[in-house]
Parts: sequence; C-alpha cells; structure tokens
Amino acid sequence: MQPETRLHRAWFVAAAAFIALLAAAGFRAAPGVLIDPLHNEFGWSRATIASAVSVNLVLYGLFSPFAAALMERFGMRRVASTALFVVAIGAGGTVFMNASWQLILCWGVLVGVGTGSMAMSFAATVAARWFVRSRGVVTGVLTAAGATGQLIFLPIVANLAIDEGWRTASLVIAIAALAVVPVVLLVVRDHPSDVGTTAYGAEPDEVAPIIRTGGSARRALSVLGSAARTKTFWLLSAGFAICGATTNGLVSTHFVPAAHDHGMPQTTAAGLLALVGIFDVVGTIASGWLTDRVDPRILLGVYYALRGVSLALLPQLLSGSVEPSMWAFIVFYGLDWVATVPPTVALCVRQYGAAGPIVFGWVFASHQLGAGLAAFGAGAIRDSSGSYALAWYIAAGLAVLASVASLSIAKAAKPEPVLVG
Repeated sequence: MQPETRLHRAWFVAAAAFIALLAAAGFRAAPGVLIDPLHNEFGWSRATIASAVSVNLVLYGLFSPFAAALMERFGMRRVASTALFVVAIGAGGTVFMNASWQLILCWGVLVGVGTGSMAMSFAATVAARWFVRSRGVVTGVLTAAGATGQLIFLPIVANLAIDEGWRTASLVIAIAALAVVPVVLLVVRDHPSDVGTTAYGAEPDEVAPIIRTGGSARRALSVLGSAARTKTFWLLSAGFAICGATTNGLVSTHFVPAAHDHGMPQTTAAGLLALVGIFDVVGTIASGWLTDRVDPRILLGVYYALRGVSLALLPQLLSGSVEPSMWAFIVFYGLDWVATVPPTVALCVRQYGAAGPIVFGWVFASHQLGAGLAAFGAGAIRDSSGSYALAWYIAAGLAVLASVASLSIAKAAKPEPVLVG
C-alpha cells in the first residue's frame, strides 16, 4: 500500500479561515486613515470619530465569547458567513451617513459585531477543533491574518481615501467581505467528523465531540462565571486589556494622525503601519512555533516588556521624514504586535480544557475594552494637549504592568475542572 500523500483537510479549513479573518480585518484597518478625511468633511472632532472606533473595538471584543458559543451551537460556517454579511452592510452603509450617530451605528455597532464574530475566538476554535499537532503554529498563522489584512487593505484604503474619497474606500472593503462568503461556505466545516476524519495529529479512534444544543448566551455566561472564580482568568484578562490598549486602541487608530502631526504624509504613515503588518506576520507565526516549545507565561512577560520599551521611545522617533530609527521601531514593534495571541490561547486551552476557546473569547473581550478606552483616551489627549506624547508614555507604563501580570500566572498541571457542563 502506498503512503497517504493527500494534504489533510484541516489545512484547507485553516486556509479558508485565514482568508475570512483577513477580509474581516479589512475595515478594521480603515479608522486610522479615515480620521482626518472624516474630520475635514464633517467637522467632527477626533474624539467624536474615535468614539465610533471605541464602540467598534469594544463590541468586537464583547461579542467574541458569544460568537464562540454560537459556533458551538450553530457551527463555524454559518456564524462566519453571516458575520461577513454584517461587516459588508456596515462598511457599505457608511457612504450614506451625514451625522455622527450614523458613524457610530455603521462603523461602531455593525462592523464591531460583524468583526467580533470573526475575531480571535474563531481562530482559537478552528485551531482547537481541527489541530492537535502544530496547534500553536496554526493559531499564529490565523492570528496573523489580521495583520495581513492590514497589510493588504491599509495602503489601498489610504490611497483611495485621498484619490477617490473615503466612500469609495468603504465600498471596496464591503465588496471584499462579500467576496469571501462563498469561500467559507464551500470549504469550512464545523468538525473533522463532518467529513469523516479526525483532527490533524489526533489518534484515529478519537471520539467525535459532543454538539451542544443549549442556549449559546447561557453557555458563554456560564463559562465566564466559572472562569471568573480563578486567578488565572483575571491575570490573563488584565494583560490582554493592556495588549489591546497598546495595539488596536492606540497604535492602529492613532499612529497615522500622530505621524501626520509631525509633518509626515498620511500615505507614508499608512505605509509604515502596513509594514508593521508584514513583520507582525513573521512575529506571530514565530510566536506560535515558540508557544509549542516554551512556557507561554515567559513568552508573554518578554513580549509585553519589549513593547513597553518601544512605545516609550516612539515620541522621540516621530518626524516629517522616515529616519533609520523609525524603521527600527517598525520592525521591532511589528514583530511584537500580536505575538501575544498564541501563548494566550495556549494558556486558555491548558487551563480550561474544552471551554478554552470561550474563555479566550472573554479574555479577548478585555483586550477590546482596553483598546476602546485607549482609542477614545488618546483622541481626548490629542484634543486637549495638541499632542499624543502623553498617550505613548502611559501605554509604555501599562505594558510593563502586563509583563508582571503574565509572569504571575501559576502553572496548571491539568485543565480547571470548574468549567465542566
């Protein structure tokens, strides 16, 4: 008998999930380059525009654990395809707005809920269900989809916003989200048993998972209630809240306008932020590889500490031109951008077993709460002081606290039993 040479179905599911996550990340790359165009056209303050970003980021996180529970109830394929439709409606709907509340509804609520359903809990669910071997690497690759989406869409959005107007940019993202729906429906399957196989690296006699039929909201809240009784959950949540504040909330939202304040063209600043995405892909995949081999707590401690150092130096690096020191920051910060996700997912699965993806959904909710507060807070600091400098320094100090919290997590010998049921 000849050896099996066909690629395992899990890799096709992972590839489709990568494309879906990439599309969902597209509109989330837009806020940083649309702040000034919206301010110029409507006269809305940066704090007002940033408040819509805050709603987006918070809902993106808060909906994540419920999306994970919905995936248990209705399946990944249905939830992901519906989420992409919602993203498209939100992105396309912005072209008709003429009041700030409509910005909050479309950009904040609809896109927040849609992308929240395609958040990191989706990546965690795919990795947990379809992979035993190489789970850390797959988590890293799927996490990198967000950075890759930023890499692809951010320069396009920036150039379209300048050359054709921000409405055209929004429509392009809406169309891209819709184009991915057929890929999800055709390729993604909810469990390996649906196609008569097992997870990649699993034993041939692996028992098929129990499909839950209870309420998704009750399941998500039940898991939260159990996890909240453990110290590990709060340490992970605190660290990840700071992670969100120092990435999506601050840098992703405000780097372009902050660089523009120092005389740098918006397209140049957007290009630099896209380069962060390039190095983030490398850093996140490498982090996934390390997570399979190194204590995740140590990895998180190192990542957060290094991020704090880079953010403390950033105010001195911003100028009208791109100096070598700024290139160094882009490379260094990019490698660290979301390298925190694979070790955080690993800790959730190790500590909480089968409920790990939902626990991670709640931990990720704290990530987005931190991001939302930082997005609004940095905008308010800029409006009141005329500079983002204080925001960078506060973020640097918080990153150090996240490092301490991560190193304080106790090592678990087996998953917490409190999450059964």
